[in-house]
Amino acid sequence: MLRRKNKKTTANNVTPFIPEGDFYYTKGVEAFKKRKFDIAIKWIQKAIEDKPHFPLYKCQLSIIYTETGAYHKANQLLTEVLQTGEYIDCYYLAANNYAHLGLLQDAKKYAQMYLDKKPEGDFSNDAAQLLDFIEIEDEEEENFSLEDEDELIVLQETAFYHMEHDEWEKAIPFIEELMENFPEQKLAVHDYAQALFYTGRKEQAMHIEEDMLVDYPNNLHSHLNLALFYYETGEADYQTHIDIINNIYPMHEEQKLRIAEVFAKTANYGLAYERYQNISGEQAKRRASYYKWYSITAYQSGNPSKALRLWEEGLKRHPKLSEEEGPWAIKK
Repeated sequence: MLRRKNKKTTANNVTPFIPEGDFYYTKGVEAFKKRKFDIAIKWIQKAIEDKPHFPLYKCQLSIIYTETGAYHKANQLLTEVLQTGEYIDCYYLAANNYAHLGLLQDAKKYAQMYLDKKPEGDFSNDAAQLLDFIEIEDEEEENFSLEDEDELIVLQETAFYHMEHDEWEKAIPFIEELMENFPEQKLAVHDYAQALFYTGRKEQAMHIEEDMLVDYPNNLHSHLNLALFYYETGEADYQTHIDIINNIYPMHEEQKLRIAEVFAKTANYGLAYERYQNISGEQAKRRASYYKWYSITAYQSGNPSKALRLWEEGLKRHPKLSEEEGPWAIKK
């Protein structure tokens, strides 16, 4: 009897564990850092339920939505925060989301509001860079006539077609015409360097990008090309450029796709897989190379079933892929 009594008394004295908002928030952040976004969302939502008026929780959830491409959901949360108080970082986070959605004037407004209210804030450099980017986009739109735009699109699409099919010699005349007629299209120079490299003029291609970096040390496309060129020619310097690229998270899908592909082509499959998972939309799927290198990345990252699904979807969209051996043919 004595033992039973003691056991009962002990049980009644146990203090129940009732988690609070900070606990849920911490669990959510941990899941977010591991890129387990669905789990992170569930934890942060529970934190918000516990403290519905605490702005940090909603801001963190908006960041997770941004990371998963749910930009409208992210901005809805940020708007709620701004309606109940002035949490300045929300202005930059909203600007970033609007930029992703292509709503550049809204992005410009919110980025400027952030800088006006917090000129030395944590996101001040990012906000300034975003405004610079929008200004360049505005200038390009003003300088183009409809006829010029039609000619540009034809040249870009033709060069793109030949590059996607590894027809580098055929691509060169169209890239050269682009550079001559539309010198403001700086990306054509990097396409030209690739075309030279893959038609045997490797030294010339590398010199173009090396010279570009002297004038523009932060040029993403130069780092991308040099990482690939150096890797394929067996030069150890390629790792320097990989390290630089790994710290860059661009807004544009085209740039995201290029980073993922370069990581894959240089056998950095873990880095590539992470980047491919954050690419969405038809822009990527119109490329056979997207399916080729994403499936290879998935296979080499220990996801053979996903690799097979990607490969089969790619074959439906791009029958030319049937000429390739498949993701399982690539050796580490």
